[in-house]
Amino acid sequence: MTHHTKTSVDSVKNIPSNYSRLIARELGLTARQLPELLQGTGLRAAQLLSDNGLITSAQQIQILRNALALSGRPGFGLRLGRRLTPATHGTMGFAASSSPNLLSAFQAIHTFLPTRVGVIELRLYETEDNLECRVTFKIQLDNDLLRCVAELIVTVLLNFGEFILGRALEEAEIGFTHVAPEYQAIYAEYLSGRIDFCREQLTLRLPMALCLEPNASANHESYQLALQHCEVLLEQLQAQTSSYQNRLKKMMLSRPPGTLSEEEAAATLLMSKRTLARKLKKEQSSFRKIREEILSNQAASYLGETTLSIEEIAVLLNYHDSANFRRAFKRWFGQPPDDYRRIANSL
Repeated sequence: MTHHTKTSVDSVKNIPSNYSRLIARELGLTARQLPELLQGTGLRAAQLLSDNGLITSAQQIQILRNALALSGRPGFGLRLGRRLTPATHGTMGFAASSSPNLLSAFQAIHTFLPTRVGVIELRLYETEDNLECRVTFKIQLDNDLLRCVAELIVTVLLNFGEFILGRALEEAEIGFTHVAPEYQAIYAEYLSGRIDFCREQLTLRLPMALCLEPNASANHESYQLALQHCEVLLEQLQAQTSSYQNRLKKMMLSRPPGTLSEEEAAATLLMSKRTLARKLKKEQSSFRKIREEILSNQAASYLGETTLSIEEIAVLLNYHDSANFRRAFKRWFGQPPDDYRRIANSL
């Protein structure tokens, strides 16, 4: 099977939190129930509710995994995909929906998808007769999650097609890599066209003639402005991805907590400690700031989601005694770890 490649999850925060708010809405969760959806992410409800909040790919995948566990109904990916209208995808969605035709729309999605989610890749293969969209995932997904995300992606692509053409895409041919689920009868409620299972690649194939039909909602000026905005976002993302603070975060996360020294980090990056400090300062960051951000997120996660004692958590985070850990935790969160755990468990 070639539906995914096993790589490290991108640690860059580039996925808008509005997707997760829509997940919460689909599940019918109240604000007080959000911690159930955020288990294992290190996120707090206030971060998810922030209009301009961004989360990492790893956090988004965990939220989806939690949503599957919380959802008592089959076809969660299909239902969520129905909620993700073109307007929910920000500037990328605006560029695609104002495109001259469906081919241009999918080309915009292919190019600018990294500005919305970095672990899904859309590749386009054009022939005289057909356009084939192939979807791959840059991370390893378990079977349930893979099925959910595949349903979600295909539904979203069909949403764009239906918006542009003003009707269901009955000519579509959809190939899923998963086996036909027990609830496959409901697929017809959400997806149009022919559906096959157990395919080697997740695909959506459409007749080229259909993809070249004019978009009645096309707006050339809006389309050009949206493309320019997407280009800027993509440039910013590429700069962020290659930043020294993100390279340092990946290094820290690949080692036991708190064990990477500044000297070792600098040597790995083939520079002096002073040069690394100068480069991080240019990015309004520092070795200590990054180290404490990672440790504080890990500490909050352990306290909120495990029954480990404070002493055990201190050892896991490489503190020589729990007193030092308690002082550090109070500096990070403004309260002792015991109080933080009590409040987290009461939500």
